[in-house]
Amino acid sequence: MLDRLAELPFWQAFLALFASAMVRSNGTYWVGRGAIASWRRYRGTHGELTARAEALLRRLGPVAVTLSYLTVGIQTAIHLTAGVMRMPLRWYVPAAVVGSVIWAVLYATIGLAVVQAWLAAEAGSWWGVAVVALALVAVVGWVVARRRARSDGSRPTEAPVPRG
Repeated sequence: MLDRLAELPFWQAFLALFASAMVRSNGTYWVGRGAIASWRRYRGTHGELTARAEALLRRLGPVAVTLSYLTVGIQTAIHLTAGVMRMPLRWYVPAAVVGSVIWAVLYATIGLAVVQAWLAAEAGSWWGVAVVALALVAVVGWVVARRRARSDGSRPTEAPVPRG
């Protein structure tokens, strides 16, 4: 599938990625809006993740939704938590649209370039191997930097989620 997206013109790849991001995030939000009992069970098994998502939403409000598109691992928890916390649609939808646009642009450019490089590396191309190795080094550096920043123990203050 990713190789098919990489062959599309930018605007078509962007539209496909934007639509998938909007469907996924809004679907998760609506599951959260309608599933309070299930949420309590989910929170019991994924307590740290949901606590982080809730703290981010309380501190940043809709900005947390937009920024979640740049994360891996907490994105779904943020959208689900936004639904459970009943973030108003007038705040959630614009944040989701902006986040989906950012995600689609990044993925349609950098992401698909890495996929093409990966496919070239599989075919034995040295430039493909170099691009994939560079992408892996960047991801590892980002993860290490985040873990170091998180281990300093500082906690920012929290503000309420926008209501009604």
